[in-house]
Amino acid sequence: MTKKNQWVTVHPKGWAIKGEGNKRATKVTKTQKEAIDIAKRIAENQKSELYIQNREGKIRSKDSYGNDPCPSKDKEH
Repeated sequence: MTKKNQWVTVHPKGWAIKGEGNKRATKVTKTQKEAIDIAKRIAENQKSELYIQNREGKIRSKDSYGNDPCPSKDKEH
């Protein structure tokens, strides 16, 4: 399995979880919180990064679930 960073992005039907580089969403949810929870599980399983965008498309938060040599002390998610 290839490690792909996970992105939570705005979608016409709510919020989408996308693997980095994918054109299609892995899943679309009604709320951002639900999308974050799902994307977090995927990122943990794949030991990858999680990027969360706001409604304007700017990154509002990110977390690493991989082998980060300098893990942050941020425990937001």
